[in-house]
Amino acid sequence: MGNVVADLADRAVAQRHDSYALEIRALLDAALAVMAKSGTVDPKVTDIVRESGLSNQTFYRHFDGKDALLLALLADGRERLARTIERHMARATDTASMIRAWVETVLSQARDPKAAAATRPFVANSERLAVAYPEEVARSREQLIAPLARYVSAADAQLVYHLAMGTLHDALARSRPPSKQAVNAVVEFAIKGCQA
Repeated sequence: MGNVVADLADRAVAQRHDSYALEIRALLDAALAVMAKSGTVDPKVTDIVRESGLSNQTFYRHFDGKDALLLALLADGRERLARTIERHMARATDTASMIRAWVETVLSQARDPKAAAATRPFVANSERLAVAYPEEVARSREQLIAPLARYVSAADAQLVYHLAMGTLHDALARSRPPSKQAVNAVVEFAIKGCQA
């Protein structure tokens, strides 16, 4: 009898898990859609809920506020970017081409209009989120640095991260994607710095 109870409980938990995962994904996608439509970096919870087709109760079941949602979006975006970085670096054959792949992938966030629209709110809110949630923001940053730190020193990886992110943030804040020449300049500077 214990196995039947455990099996039924496991099945119910799995169904609830799948349902909650769908709700969270819908809220994350809705937040990105609201930010893209309105051009705002500070979407209202009511707009997100309306866009998702879910309720306020559902929103607050998963997030204790808008900052928690923004952190989840940041983590989701960083996970996607980290996977893309890994794929691009996997094609590289030497350290210089790995640095190039890393920098170009990060800066592609400003060169692709859809990625720029999704990333811009986090640039605008980055200081506030870093102060309010330092551990989460640091974990997110480390996730992006890790692939590069396998091939260059930890100090160099940190410096390349700050160089690329500074360039990215500046481009997104001004709504001007960096030119290919600007990207190449950042790449060459990063490569020379890591080889010094």
